[in-house]
Amino acid sequence: MNPVNFHEDDLPIQDLETIGLAAGGQLLLNVDDLKALLSGRRTSLLELHDLETENIKIKSINAKISLKPNEKGKLDLLIHPIYKNAATPEFLNETEAQQLRKGEVANLLKITLDNHGNKKEMLIEYDPETKEYIISDTQKILAPDMVNNEFLTPAQKEQYRRGKEVQIADGTRFSYSASDHHGVRSNKLALVASILIDGGLSYMVHKGLNALFNQKREQKAAEKLSPGYYQALKDIGNQHGFVPNQFNRSYTRSGSSR
Repeated sequence: MNPVNFHEDDLPIQDLETIGLAAGGQLLLNVDDLKALLSGRRTSLLELHDLETENIKIKSINAKISLKPNEKGKLDLLIHPIYKNAATPEFLNETEAQQLRKGEVANLLKITLDNHGNKKEMLIEYDPETKEYIISDTQKILAPDMVNNEFLTPAQKEQYRRGKEVQIADGTRFSYSASDHHGVRSNKLALVASILIDGGLSYMVHKGLNALFNQKREQKAAEKLSPGYYQALKDIGNQHGFVPNQFNRSYTRSGSSR
């Protein structure tokens, strides 16, 4: 649930054209995948074309993509293919690795040491679509200040950063997920997250959300969105002079705090 990290103008268009995800300078990505890219997350599985590396040519492959800044400040395009076998991180034992692979747990928290001997708390997930372990530094996971116009407590923010489920008063439950292209899962189909940045609120409307890990939701309950959700949409519209479409559009808007 991070705010936009990158700008569309900085995207490596030529690289995207090379793999069939842009043409004539225009992106061929849906809104959700573009939002995931700009927010530093992985897209959903995409069909990439005409990949060439180390004298190997691949006509077509299914993979996820993401972006990473290089030393020159430009964005490198990363491709995450479907692996035959998952490479287990060295700090996971086989029991832990199997728990993630078999879907017995959503994630695991592990304490590791960096190159300077400092302790780091890492959140490990498993992406069954690419057969890959995804590792996130919990200190770099930005928890929202508000969800559906309700402020989160420090304890709730800490729960979120550590991959735990958070519930707010309107009945919305959600959790962070680096393996999900939305970056968040919920018992609701949509929610509005707000983060205070430089004295202003940055709003993110998340729609079409996937269910919480290993949980099913009743469709009627999922569609029943709270008054706080609609009030948050109204606040966005008041700040920017338009009425947002709560189901067919995802976007980020910034403005002065109320």
